[in-house]
Amino acid sequence: MTQKKENIKVGISIGDLNGIGCEVILKSFEDNRMLEICTPIIFANSKPLSYVKKTINNNTAIQGIDDLTQVIPHKLNVYNLWKENVNISFGQNDPVVGKYAIKSFTEATKALKEGEIDILVTAPINKYNSNDEEFSYPGHTDYLNSELEGDALMLLVAEDLRVGLLTDHIPLKDVSAAITPELIEKKVKTINHSLINDFNIFKPRIAVLGLNPHASDNGIIGTEEQETIIPTIKKLSDEGILVSGPFPADGFFGSETHKKFDAVLACYHDQGLAAFKALSFGKGVNYTAGLNKIRTSPDHGTAYEIAGKGLADATSFREAIYLAIDIYNNRAYNAEASANPLEPQEKDFGTKKN
Repeated sequence: MTQKKENIKVGISIGDLNGIGCEVILKSFEDNRMLEICTPIIFANSKPLSYVKKTINNNTAIQGIDDLTQVIPHKLNVYNLWKENVNISFGQNDPVVGKYAIKSFTEATKALKEGEIDILVTAPINKYNSNDEEFSYPGHTDYLNSELEGDALMLLVAEDLRVGLLTDHIPLKDVSAAITPELIEKKVKTINHSLINDFNIFKPRIAVLGLNPHASDNGIIGTEEQETIIPTIKKLSDEGILVSGPFPADGFFGSETHKKFDAVLACYHDQGLAAFKALSFGKGVNYTAGLNKIRTSPDHGTAYEIAGKGLADATSFREAIYLAIDIYNNRAYNAEASANPLEPQEKDFGTKKN
């Protein structure tokens, strides 16, 4: 019988301090039952969190620590990465605050690599003020792909809706050239493996969207489908992967065709995320699939317009925690099942508290 790990260490990067990151983190742990399923560790400093608590009238208890060896199980730990004061100006784009967001994220990633935390949940950053000579990555996913083992794939998850991306943070004008047979094959295999290992879907069904309008109408509107996408899907199907397409993107979600599949692979960022957020905004989770470590984040940004007003909805951040814990337990269960294939396995990994 596989035992649940009762003290999963959830590392949390603080995100942009001028946004809603601190607020959704604090609100996620207002209910003490969250602390029964994990031990959260926020990589930041107690002072800004205390300031946000006072501003939004939040009573969530925090515990400051100065070293990861001091973590207190089932308490909301704040690992003090810096000592100096950081000025918070809610709703303002501040490159100084951006540097602290990246410091929190990179230190949390280091702890994840070294096994000091089990999973990582990241609060939103502002890509404009956090991108500089020291951190030249367009987002969390790209940095994690460079630091961890595997091939990262952005996978948006909300209940039974899963949307992955062939290309993510690249200009639209570069998408066509980026979609090669090698890329399609790699991303389909990544999402297929993740569905099996992370979501316990034994024979996952994957849909691939077309790049061009109407999936090119048999080559009338572009040739990428005929020359690249269709032959690669056939090759993968011949190898035993249940992948279909390319489907015209315009009516795919509106007709609810997505419900026939375990995951959908979109060709570019907005093709996938526009539909995903229309169907599940505020409840979705961004999961970085394909890596040897687990990272999730909420499906929203810094929300400067409501920062500091106590109006932020913590649902997506809380769902990000739940999903990361579920994937951690699924991986542990599958690893044990593979190591002991003849032993009967029992599984009860639910995380949500009623």
